[in-house]
Amino acid sequence: MGRLTGKVAFITGAARGQGRAEAVRLAAEGADIIAIDLVDNPSPYVKYPPAAQADLDETAELVREQGRRVLARKADVRDLGELEAVVREGVSEFGRLDIVVANAGIVNYGRTWELTEEQWQDVIDVNLTGVWKTVRATVPILVEQGQGGSVILISSVAGLKGLPFLAHYAASKHGVVGLAKTLANELGEHDIRVNTIHPHGVRTGMTDGSMGDLLAGSPMLGPIYMPALPYQMVEPEDIANMVAFLASDEGKYITGSQMRVDLGALNR
Repeated sequence: MGRLTGKVAFITGAARGQGRAEAVRLAAEGADIIAIDLVDNPSPYVKYPPAAQADLDETAELVREQGRRVLARKADVRDLGELEAVVREGVSEFGRLDIVVANAGIVNYGRTWELTEEQWQDVIDVNLTGVWKTVRATVPILVEQGQGGSVILISSVAGLKGLPFLAHYAASKHGVVGLAKTLANELGEHDIRVNTIHPHGVRTGMTDGSMGDLLAGSPMLGPIYMPALPYQMVEPEDIANMVAFLASDEGKYITGSQMRVDLGALNR
């Protein structure tokens, strides 16, 4: 504990699930937190319940229970102006920025050739362009400070594997890997590390029954999702543990890496 004392972390999609776990974990390590979430449904194709303002408020309270300061704001990763405004406010209040966790994302399902244009674009806008806008709003501050930093982009097993019925999601998460690899090269001279994390299914509630229906109609594709370890899901805290490691000095020589928390699914 205390590996991040004196640090400040900016986390997107922090209202619940994985983003909340990351905020609480980094706070437990001593970091102050700038937390954002859309707290609204970003797409008519997203069928699971959206986060609410009460969820973001609860995240803020959980951070305070760790004895850390928090700035929690509603913001959309698709809106660069909103991101920049929250980052400026947070840096003004806390004095610095050290860690960026681009966690916000959405998912829905369908056969590649049956996706609508809007369904495709919504996922790309949030999961890929939203990550770039998060980088655009934060990295200039890290560079200007001249004290290094850690940028952590949340990808997925689908960022390294062609998972069926997730073409738009897989394309966005593969894109995040390319973005991270490029950034790692560009920012290395500034001692800013950039890595991706690749979870298997995480128990966050970001799903609906349509995947089961699609797999039932194409039973040969089911084994693609099978992990090697005897578990089906990982917990949000498992991803938060990897975030804390990469944000700390224990990960100070790791950049441009794809960190798998995937139950061995990518090894099959």
